[in-house]
Amino acid sequence: MDIVTLCEIGMLVAFGFSWPFNILKSWRSRTARGKSLLFEIVVIFGYLVGVLGKLIAWRRGGVLAPSVWFYLADILMVCVDLALSFRNRALDRAAASAGEY
Repeated sequence: MDIVTLCEIGMLVAFGFSWPFNILKSWRSRTARGKSLLFEIVVIFGYLVGVLGKLIAWRRGGVLAPSVWFYLADILMVCVDLALSFRNRALDRAAASAGEY
């Protein structure tokens, strides 16, 4: 594994390290206030573009970069947080209609 791949994996681990904390905060807060769905969708898109690049390189060179697995783990975590955002938006709407806000 070369230094470029190690640096890329380091970046993905650093970014990925924050998502479990964000997921936990989304789970506990039970509100979507302050969350940006567009931001999470753009992040997922960015990770997917990274995976696409790795798949193209795999097709050309025959070697799948190990960083693909870190991209996929990060995508999964962002998708979990995105799903929680949708849940929390529904909870916010229900609380608003019940007059809790």
